[in-house]
Parts: sequence; structure tokens; C-alpha cells
Amino acid sequence: MDADVFGQVLGAVREFVRKEVVPREAEIDERDEIPAGIREKAAELGLFGWALPEEYGGLGLAMAEDVRLAIELGWTTPAFRSLFGTNNGIAGQAIVHYGTPDQRTRWLPRLAAGQAIASFALTEAEAGSDPGGLTSRAVRDGDRYRLSGTKRFITNAPLAEVFVAFARTDLDSTGSRGISAFLVPAGAPGVTAGPHDAKMGQAGAWTSEVVFDDVELPADALIGEEGKGFGIAMASLARGRLHIAALCVGMAERALAEAVEYARTARQGGRVIGEYQLVQALLAESHAELAAGRAMVHEAAAKYDSGEDRKLGPSSAKLFCTEMLGRVADRAVQVHGGMGYVRGVTVERIYRDARLFRIYEGTSEIQKLVIARQLLKD
Repeated sequence: MDADVFGQVLGAVREFVRKEVVPREAEIDERDEIPAGIREKAAELGLFGWALPEEYGGLGLAMAEDVRLAIELGWTTPAFRSLFGTNNGIAGQAIVHYGTPDQRTRWLPRLAAGQAIASFALTEAEAGSDPGGLTSRAVRDGDRYRLSGTKRFITNAPLAEVFVAFARTDLDSTGSRGISAFLVPAGAPGVTAGPHDAKMGQAGAWTSEVVFDDVELPADALIGEEGKGFGIAMASLARGRLHIAALCVGMAERALAEAVEYARTARQGGRVIGEYQLVQALLAESHAELAAGRAMVHEAAAKYDSGEDRKLGPSSAKLFCTEMLGRVADRAVQVHGGMGYVRGVTVERIYRDARLFRIYEGTSEIQKLVIARQLLKD
């Protein structure tokens, strides 16, 4: 995107986030729901399709632009970004890169406009960190497939109109082999999304169980080649991991800003607490780690766009930035003292929200394995 145009987009998003979403964070946290007006405005700003191709109505942002946008979105509750994150990320990218022309034409314009939400249905009760353990199956029956299985922790499932669902098509295969990807309309007979989960944090970002009970799918519901689904999932997750790393940078910026402001104004022993050196140390450590994470994200995004590295950088950035956010959020609560443990205080919410990032789209432990194996391979 032209730099001036992108600057205008970024400015509009920043203004909307800080003036309209931030004031409603407590409401979102309490009601566990994104207000309809905020969803509509997000669609008008093009946020449901920032990473989708322009020919389908998206903004077509490169990864270097994507991470800058993610940092801005990180300033507020991650539930806001989660509303349209799967359209742009793991679900949308699977359709962009592996979908047929008909699949792209049917779904991408609707996803980009915010008229439909896509969900990425990979995780199962016994197939989380290792997707190769999934037991969902899709059996070929003439010119149709019959899909059965249960998925768990599926983001936006209660809101979705289409699922990018993964199932084993080669029933004799094990591990990552023999898995295929399908486009499954949410309204198809046999598809049921359960009530959304009550979680520790990230209220308003809905996840739930999804049951596929002998769902009949036409052969053209297959995404990419049969048996290549695991590769589709991993390629989609790589971009998503870098985006999540950038989101964590934005959240850490907000947490540090809240801590600095509190240290400037709160008083103990007749002095503002920012004058105490141990409080200053908490702020300094957070600033240094935040700066490192920000630099890592921008470098990884540049290498992603050039094609130089689309595996090691995203995993390294996700590992460091999600862990970094946890430490920054913890220090922000510490600076606030007892107030940091009170519901309704921003850093208390950030502390709860931050914990999930070290788990989803590949746990920290999985990122370490990806990084080490890539280093040894190289």
C-alpha cells in the first residue's frame, strides 16, 4: 500500500481504538461481548480484510504493514482484534493461498466486508499442540465427503458462517499425514457450535466446541489437495504467529503506559512512587524488553515479506513477545500494588488477557521445538 495511504489507515484505526473502543473496555469485559456498533465501524474501516487481497475487497497489507496495524490494535482489549482476526489470519489465509478460484470468489469478498466470519477448526481435545493427533475424519463417498468429529476452543465458532475444518481422509495414516482441509458452511446439516466458553481472560473473544456429525460435503469443499491439510494449517499459522507477536507488543505498550502514569501520580510515604528506585527498575526492565520485542517483530516481518524467512522469525517473535508481555503485565500489576489486583483496573485485565497468548497458535514450548529444529536443519 502507498505509504501515505497506509499512514491514513493507521491513523484512523488508532483514533477509533483509543476514542471508541478503549472507553468501552470495561463493558466488553463485563458483558463478554463486542457491541454491534463497534463491529460495524470495524467493517467500515476495512479491518475484516486488512490481510486479504485487494481484488476481493481487502486492503492487501504486506506483513510489515500488518504488524504495525497489530501493534495499534494491541492498545485495547484483544477481543476486539479477535473478532476479525481469523478472517485475516489462519482461516482467511488458507482460502487465499490454497482455495480454488470459486472458493475465493465465494467467500473472500464477504469475509473482507465483514459480512461473514470464518473460523479455523483444527484443535481437538487430544490434538492441540500436536495437530497430528486429530481424530476427525472425512470419508469419501462417491462425489461427496462425510465429515465427523469434534473440535475444541474454536475462536469465533458461535459467530462463524464458515469453518476451515481439518479431518483425516486417509484413515490408515498417522501423525501429520493423511489430513485434509475443507470449507464447511456453519448452516450445513450436522454442524453444531456449542455455547461459548467462560475463560480467565479475553472476554468478548468467543471460543466454543464445534461438532461435525456426519456432515455431507461436496467434493469441491476440499481446500487444496487431499492429504495436504497439515501443510496448509502450518503455513497459515506462521503468519498468524507473527501477527500475534505484534499484538503482544501493542498490549505491552499499553501496560507500560498505564504503569508509568500510575507511578507518576500515586503516592506512598509522602512521595510519588515513581521516585522509588525499585519502582523505576520495574519500569526500566519493561521498557527494555518491549523495545527488543518491537525490533524483533519488525525485522521478522521484513524477512517474511522478502521470503527470506517464514518459519524461524515468526516462531521466535511469538515465543519472545508473548512471554515478554506476560512479564510486562506482571510488573505493571506490581507497580499498581493492591490496585493492580482490583477488577476494573486496566492492568488487571491485561494481566488476565495476556496469559492466553503463550498457549494458542502454538504454545511457547512448541515454538522452542520449531526454532531448534529449524536451526539444526539449517
